[in-house]
Amino acid sequence: MPRWEPDARERFVDAALHLFTEQGYDDTTVAEIADRAGLTKSTFFRHFSDKREVLAAGQETLSRLFAEGISAAPAEASPLSAVEAGLVHAADAMTPFNRELAPRLEAVIATSSELQERAVLKKVGMAAAIADALRRRGVDEAVADTAAELGVLAFKAGFEAWTAEDNELSLGELISAALHRYRSAVRELG
Repeated sequence: MPRWEPDARERFVDAALHLFTEQGYDDTTVAEIADRAGLTKSTFFRHFSDKREVLAAGQETLSRLFAEGISAAPAEASPLSAVEAGLVHAADAMTPFNRELAPRLEAVIATSSELQERAVLKKVGMAAAIADALRRRGVDEAVADTAAELGVLAFKAGFEAWTAEDNELSLGELISAALHRYRSAVRELG
């Protein structure tokens, strides 16, 4: 087996999701994931600390993309407009691979309370990354935290709509539309 394989992370994620679906998360080993991916167990551990981490493979990248987009927003942008810029920046990096895996990922997460807890922590991490990026722009802490939570809600809603079979809109369009709905909802709260 070659020492370096292209797209190893994607291969591990794909293999893990297939195995988790076929035989369950708890009954799948790292060795089986590596074998299904056509890679070695040691290569797996160069990319992930354990099999649970496979399911959060893009979290750090996503948080970085949110922060980059927020940072690049015009100086005069409102906090929610800056969040929208961050969300759209991250959406632009999503590929058909992300879209294809999403329903399988959700199905696997639904089978395990451990994985459900990890998914909640992922959302907390996303909100923290967004709020931190807003604070670096000088946004008040409470405003940054609120805008970040709305951003996570919008990203989740947009992503769910994007992965629907009958969807023809881009992820960025769907996220922007969701954020605008949440913005309107906040105004209605009074």
